[in-house]
Amino acid sequence: MDGNGRWAQRRALPRTAGHQAAETTVIDIIEAARAAGVEWLSLYAFSTENWNRPGTEVNYLMRLVRRVVRKHAPMLLARGIRCRILGAADPRIPRELAQDFDDLSTLTADNRGMTLTIAFDHGGRRDIVEAARSLIRSGTLADEVTERRFADHLPFPDTPDVDLVIRTSGEQRISNFMLWQVAYAEWVFPEVLWPDFRAPDFLACLHTYRRRDRRYGGVTPQTNGDPS
Repeated sequence: MDGNGRWAQRRALPRTAGHQAAETTVIDIIEAARAAGVEWLSLYAFSTENWNRPGTEVNYLMRLVRRVVRKHAPMLLARGIRCRILGAADPRIPRELAQDFDDLSTLTADNRGMTLTIAFDHGGRRDIVEAARSLIRSGTLADEVTERRFADHLPFPDTPDVDLVIRTSGEQRISNFMLWQVAYAEWVFPEVLWPDFRAPDFLACLHTYRRRDRRYGGVTPQTNGDPS
């Protein structure tokens, strides 16, 4: 969800105004994804690297996220959306926000509609390291390690591999997002800044995804020279 700062800068506003404006987009995209039949939606809200931002901005984001979670929890429950928090391991996260995350997960745990994963204080490399540590602690022998067994030690192992990554504002990098799960993801890089991103933009990305030819390293039967 990129472009909050640039959105504010273009309007001669503080960066915090861009983060605040992004709340509307978050709710709009959650609703659009649910209406479109998306079963798993992940929002990359705060990375392990985002701790390097100025303390005033980080503190504002913590307060903003807490307000958004508390404000919209009843809607998420009513819509049948199950919420999960991916990350949230750093002790610098305010205790009150960590509790709100736990409460949201508990509140919506029995929902069977769309699963919404909020990646907060998330880092793909950290997840992989923690999975390796978990494997070692479980006594798994080196020759017994498979991709499936390794994935079982990642956070929320029932989460399917990512099909589509949408990165707004034209940025084109992974930024440590779900590194294991995005191995065969399709990527779309709309130029629109996140606070201006709306349901029609999201649906256009889904349309682009549906037009992609996903071969997972293989070839289609129509390819010249195919032995079949």
